[in-house]
Amino acid sequence: MSFVMEPKELLKLAGKTAIVTGGTRGIGRAIAERLLAEGVRVAICGRLRESIERAVKEMAERHGDAVWGSPADVSRQEDVRSLFAAADARFGGLDILINNAGVGIFRSVAELTPEEWRRTIDLNLTGVFYCSREALQRFRTRGGGYIINISSLAGKNPFAGGAAYNASKFGLNGFSEAMMLDHRYDNVRVSYVMPGSVDTDFGTRSGADWKIQPDDVAEVVACLLRMPERTLVSRVEIRPAKPKK
Repeated sequence: MSFVMEPKELLKLAGKTAIVTGGTRGIGRAIAERLLAEGVRVAICGRLRESIERAVKEMAERHGDAVWGSPADVSRQEDVRSLFAAADARFGGLDILINNAGVGIFRSVAELTPEEWRRTIDLNLTGVFYCSREALQRFRTRGGGYIINISSLAGKNPFAGGAAYNASKFGLNGFSEAMMLDHRYDNVRVSYVMPGSVDTDFGTRSGADWKIQPDDVAEVVACLLRMPERTLVSRVEIRPAKPKK
């Protein structure tokens, strides 16, 4: 008896449509590039129009009109609604949502301002709710879909200076698991990916060769999406193989 998964059992991603939030740089950009290489039509968003236009132009040189983008702050419900409506008009439906947009503000609780707290929770957690809610409404008419939330090992390992970020990622993990339970019988799969140290620094590469690369996270996302529909990998932890001592 063979336990090797046959290629025919893996899902084909070509022809599907995805939204990747925070898709102009770092992990989100790597995921968008990876999905485009699989033949997925990809809509990205970010807060700055200039960043969106530059990222779309660069990706379109390789993938043509399969990529599109629009400015959106996912912590604003009206921005999210407009983004999803525009993606509908562009691609005609949605099969995959990658919730990647996020922010990291690292201060002790005494030094953290209420504005910084709200910004972190609103973007890292509430924005995921807004986007997921829009996606689920569309998946209902499509017969199903897949949501992957990019979390962090900070969602299970608190650290000094990480109160707001830890809270947002702990919340994101709980939200992801509850959403999975809510909608697994609607043919909706939900996974969350928890990377450790990734060489992005939220957009600025450090060049540290021991860190996880954004492409590594993108490869995990592609593997999850290709899994047979009978199987759900609900959580993935990723960490550097040989972290700096």
